[in-house]
Amino acid sequence: MSALVVRLWRLYHTPQGKKMFRYTMVSVISTLVSVTVLGLVYGVFQWWTEVPSTLFANVVATVPSYYLNRSWAWGKSGRSHIRREVLPFWGLSIAGMLLSILTSTEARNIGIAHFEHHHTIRTVLVLGANLMAFGVLWVVKFLVFNRLFHVKPVDEDAELVDVSP
Repeated sequence: MSALVVRLWRLYHTPQGKKMFRYTMVSVISTLVSVTVLGLVYGVFQWWTEVPSTLFANVVATVPSYYLNRSWAWGKSGRSHIRREVLPFWGLSIAGMLLSILTSTEARNIGIAHFEHHHTIRTVLVLGANLMAFGVLWVVKFLVFNRLFHVKPVDEDAELVDVSP
């Protein structure tokens, strides 16, 4: 276990490792935003069914995700390029939303079939389906965004930072 921690620590001290860590933290932030909004609009307030609730929650979470990924994870500044950055980012985000809507709808149907009078259980199923759908796309998005924001590849032969005392 300690060898894994040392390897992760060393990876973190590389440009690629820092980028991966920041991308992960942006994903954590956007997931928290999405789950919170979905839990409120679908679970607590029951404003909409699972489809508009999931769509709304994910659109809300995608806005800060774009700006945090662009500026913090990939270090880009200035105006965004519509064709090379914004459209591909939203295209992947919409693909994730569609997958999320499909899984959330199926989760709600399962919830109705098995837990007809338990809205809380159906809410947990819909939230879980939403998380699963975006988890599936997480690695693909990292690889695409890494190319999308024109980040120079890290020299794999470069020496890692020595963190030994």
